[in-house]
Amino acid sequence: MKCSAPITAPTASRGRPREFDPDKALASALRVFWTRGYEGASMAELTEAMGITKPSLYACFGNKEALFKKALELYERDKLAYVGKALDAPTARGVAERLLNGAVATHCGTSDPHGCLGVISTVACATEDDSIREHVIARRIATEAAIAERFLRAQGEGDLPGSVDAKALAGCLTTVLQGMSVKAQGCLCPTELQGTVDSFLSMWPSR
Repeated sequence: MKCSAPITAPTASRGRPREFDPDKALASALRVFWTRGYEGASMAELTEAMGITKPSLYACFGNKEALFKKALELYERDKLAYVGKALDAPTARGVAERLLNGAVATHCGTSDPHGCLGVISTVACATEDDSIREHVIARRIATEAAIAERFLRAQGEGDLPGSVDAKALAGCLTTVLQGMSVKAQGCLCPTELQGTVDSFLSMWPSR
């Protein structure tokens, strides 16, 4: 897909519109949202980072809310790819281990902003941004439901004790993951977060 950005020079009306790469522009917008949160990211910051004008942003991506949702999809596809891989782990404990270690690597990396885009945006959203908060929460709930379903399957396979509440365990895991994201945003050392991972796994219910 190609999107055209109007040139602001006087000769713009006599020439073709300048084309830009929407994928690169979206990646730049993602970085701004990831750093600032939905509410904290201004249109001026977004257009500057994306290298386009505000009319071009609206024409190619829609409004700020639509841009954020596209950026969130990119974030989940590229940065949270470990989540889908985690669900394919052969054991329930393996699922948790992959999720926790994946979170440490993603939210405490050296090349991307720290913390989780979803958590940052949910916490920072004001009342007028309820639609964004609800959108992010709905996606989190869907992920948590997928983890709970995987744990239920583990019970059926004899991998988890039948006495364990699979849904509650999934909720506990996602709560720990969200807490780790908040701490990562505060630049907590990855070694300390790894200690959280190790402590959580040490309490994993055994058969």
